[in-house]
Amino acid sequence: MLQSQSTTNMKVSMIKAFSDNYIWAISSNLGQKMALVDPGDANVCIEFIEQEQMQLSSILITHHHADHIGGINKLVEYCKNKQWPLTIYGPESENIPHCDVALNDSHTVKLSDLDLEFSIIDLPGHTSGHIAYLAQDNLFCGDTLFSGGCGRLFEGTPSQMLSSLEKLSALPECTRVYCAHEYTQANLNFALTVEPCNTELVHYYNQVLQKREQGIATIPTSIMLEKKINPFIRCHEASLMTSAGEYSEDTVNDKLKAFTIIRAWKDNF
Repeated sequence: MLQSQSTTNMKVSMIKAFSDNYIWAISSNLGQKMALVDPGDANVCIEFIEQEQMQLSSILITHHHADHIGGINKLVEYCKNKQWPLTIYGPESENIPHCDVALNDSHTVKLSDLDLEFSIIDLPGHTSGHIAYLAQDNLFCGDTLFSGGCGRLFEGTPSQMLSSLEKLSALPECTRVYCAHEYTQANLNFALTVEPCNTELVHYYNQVLQKREQGIATIPTSIMLEKKINPFIRCHEASLMTSAGEYSEDTVNDKLKAFTIIRAWKDNF
């Protein structure tokens, strides 16, 4: 059900949900308190909490889609029955159930019971109010940046999404990217269509195939890797502009036009 990775005093564990969602459980070396990121399914979260003998104290939400917030109501009731105080954080411009603290990128989130502090990054594009949480070179970015891909534009514009991805690509290259879905293999099938001569991409694709054949997760990824292989944050590269131009049968000489074409191409791939 889970894999975990520790960094300084933060431990991140994976909880699988639905067909390809990842819910992230965050704990520390201070004790048995924990936070959840985007708990779309309460049942798998409760199973994890009880298996690990943890106490849920915080929920961090990136955006309002059902597969990210669907478990909130049941988890609130679960914590009430346990008499556990619970604080729910979410984007200020989106309707998040039971949200106690509404956030934008002027805020930080201090989880004192975990001795952790998160910076908030506004990431409009997938939804209009999407946010990410960043702490200790660990990025929890919901459905904005995937390995080899990015989220669909349900509410935002190509310009907004490109700007959001540029914010993330400017983070330290060692930053671990904990996105919310196992989309990597499908994303790379598309990326290779767009940039078939990218040797870093070909090498990573072969690694991903081996991992998925063994049922191993490809997440977390890293900012360093994504800058090498992800077409959506490589739109400034000449190879991507050329590919976008060939697909659209138009002249492409700026990154926003390239991004817009490649995002629409992916939607129909």
